[in-house]
Amino acid sequence: MMSFTINKNKKLLSGLLLFPELALADPLNQANTAWILTSTALVLFMTIPGLSLFYAGLVRSKNVLSVLMQCFTITCMVSILWLAGVYSFIFADGGDLQKLIGGASKVFLPDIGTGSLTGDIPEAVYFMFQMTFAIITPALIVGAYVERMKFSAMLWFSGLWLIIVYMPICHWIWGGGWLADLGVMDFAGGIVIHINAGVAALVCALVLGKRKGFPTTAMPPHNMTMVVTGAGMLWVGWFGFNAGSALTADGRAGMAMLATHIGAASGALTWMFIEWKRFGRPSVLGIVTGMVAGLGTITPASGFVGPTGALVIGVTAGIVCFYATQYVKRTLIIDDSLDVFPVHGVGGVTGSLLTGVFAASSLGGLGLADGVSIMNQVGIQALAIVVTVSWSALFSYLILKGLDKWIVLRVTPDEEVQGLDTVLHEETGYLDL
Repeated sequence: MMSFTINKNKKLLSGLLLFPELALADPLNQANTAWILTSTALVLFMTIPGLSLFYAGLVRSKNVLSVLMQCFTITCMVSILWLAGVYSFIFADGGDLQKLIGGASKVFLPDIGTGSLTGDIPEAVYFMFQMTFAIITPALIVGAYVERMKFSAMLWFSGLWLIIVYMPICHWIWGGGWLADLGVMDFAGGIVIHINAGVAALVCALVLGKRKGFPTTAMPPHNMTMVVTGAGMLWVGWFGFNAGSALTADGRAGMAMLATHIGAASGALTWMFIEWKRFGRPSVLGIVTGMVAGLGTITPASGFVGPTGALVIGVTAGIVCFYATQYVKRTLIIDDSLDVFPVHGVGGVTGSLLTGVFAASSLGGLGLADGVSIMNQVGIQALAIVVTVSWSALFSYLILKGLDKWIVLRVTPDEEVQGLDTVLHEETGYLDL
């Protein structure tokens, strides 16, 4: 995502410094503003209701409300934390520490007004757009610990993780930090969001341990209609996620939308055909999971590659993420309940590396920076991946272990059997008729 910061009367491009023609921003552009307003609504639509329904349908009926509650609460909490300083420490000028972290000048947005611009859109709109990305990232991690984490532990983990893990990584890549200076390409969050959340999800699954009965007890989705409905909302909302990251209503946004759609469609079909051949039938769960894998994998590349590159990336996503899911669940016996790491984490890694390949103009992409070869760019992408994986894994682990000692992460085995809806919220998703 190309991100802009304001330094008094200067409008400086930070984050992806690959397109110098965008460095000088124009006055307010109403077309761009309208598109980012729309994109903001689409990205929030991905979390509530899209991701909420997708995840809630995948769990057992006794835990459906707990998942909806977690996604809804994360949306509210992250919004307040974003205003209280997370936005500022990502996108405000950090002075001497700019390469590592932003500054405090935008805490609670003291100088914002209807005339404040970020690039050529209102800063309030840019604030909201970036906030929706911050909301969905910890919400993605929910899929790893559903059906067994305490609600209080979820709140503390999500808030601390946003500040300690998401905030610095986002600044390094999108806020003018040191990885941005190296020229890392992450158009809409393959590294900042999907790898970051995927690694944290794997750590959550390992620290919390398996659900009671896993893997011997079958735990099928309780409502596939809800899953497909949520998946459809994710697909539509993802256009705001990726095409909105152009921050302009132009050909780049259109190409990002096209690449996103092709990546989703090819990922879905690839997963479906692999499953069909391997298990003798195509499943609804398989095709929608392949769609999510395709979307997550095309995300870092969406604004840099052409349709053919998007097709190759989507097919690769369907193959790699399918076998990663099988390996994590069946070989490693890790209970990443809703496959966050193999779909988002592995997909994010795959897409981020392939961005460095298919962004090249010789392969139909929009071109690499001057003097940068494919191998150079892939090396930069790999460095950013290693840094993100290391930071997310280490601090996710420390946050979880600290919380476990303080308030205990898991509900008791008896409470887990009873279900989190009743135990934590004294409500049920369905009435016995």
